[in-house]
Amino acid sequence: MERVPAGNAGTWLLGDLTVNRIGFGAMRLTGRAAFHQGIARNRNQVIGVLRRAVELGVNHIDTAAFYFSRLRSANELINSALAPYPDDLVIATKVGPTRDASGAWTTPARPDQLRGQVEENLRQLGRDHLDVVNLRLKGQDSISEHFGALAALREAGLIRHLGISAARPSHLAQAQAIAPVVCVQNRHGIDARAGTEMLHTCAAHDIAFVPFFSIAGEGREAGAVHAEQEQILAVARAHGVSPTRVRLAWTLRQGKHVLAIPGTGNPDHLIDNLAAGSLHLTREDLELLDSINSTAP
Repeated sequence: MERVPAGNAGTWLLGDLTVNRIGFGAMRLTGRAAFHQGIARNRNQVIGVLRRAVELGVNHIDTAAFYFSRLRSANELINSALAPYPDDLVIATKVGPTRDASGAWTTPARPDQLRGQVEENLRQLGRDHLDVVNLRLKGQDSISEHFGALAALREAGLIRHLGISAARPSHLAQAQAIAPVVCVQNRHGIDARAGTEMLHTCAAHDIAFVPFFSIAGEGREAGAVHAEQEQILAVARAHGVSPTRVRLAWTLRQGKHVLAIPGTGNPDHLIDNLAAGSLHLTREDLELLDSINSTAP
C-alpha cells in the first residue's frame, strides 16, 4: 500500500497554528470499540501507530481525558508515544462531559469545574498549556458561563485557542461574543448531514469545521459496523480503493476549512486514511455520493 503523507490534503490555520487537514482522532486508541466496550488494543501497536502518524505528517491530534477504557487512556498513550512533542504538533482536547471510574457518564461539568478538567488534560499529556480546548456540549441552550470560564483560562495562559463541539450556530454566536473560536467539532458525514448548516456557518467565518464519525456513520462510537452504502462501494470499486478512503475524500471536499480526524489503532488503516487526501473524486462521483442523503432511510 502506498505511503501518502498527511500534508497532501493541504493545510488550515487553527488560530495561529498551521495543521494538515488530515489529522488523527484518539477516541479509538483505547480499544476496538469506544470507551469501556470491546477488547483493549495492543499497547505497543498503538504507540507505533501514533509515532508513524507523526512521521507521515500528522500534526493535529484530537483527544480528551474522558477517552479511557478499563486498561487504556488515550492521553497517556499519546504522552508515552510522542513526548517530548514535536514543535509543530497541535493537540486538541475536549472538556465538559464527565465519566466516573467505572466509565459511566455523569452530570456534565459546571463552569467552576472546567479548570480541573483542563488541568487533568495537562497532567495526562505532560504539557504546561493546551493548544486547543473544545467545549463539548451536552444539550444546553446557553453556553456563555462555560465558555467564559474557558476564556478566563485562556487569558491565564493554560489554553492557547478555543473551540466548541456538538454545537448549533446559536452556540457559536454566544461563544464568539466572549472569545475567538478557531474550530467547531460536529457530527457530519456522507450519511449524516445534520451538521450542514454549521459547516456553512464556519466557512463564512473562516473557522475550521472538524467532523466526527465521518467513517463510522450510523455506527457512531461502535465504529463502522453497518453495511456500507452501495453508492460508496461503487465509487470505491471505480477507483480501486477502500470505502473508508472514499468517505474521507468526500469529507475533505466539503470545504478547505474542513479538517478530518480519522482514528485507528491499525497501522494499515492509518496509511489508508492518510491516502484519502490524494483521492480525486470526479463530478460524477460526487453526484453519486450526494444522492445518499436523499435515499438513506
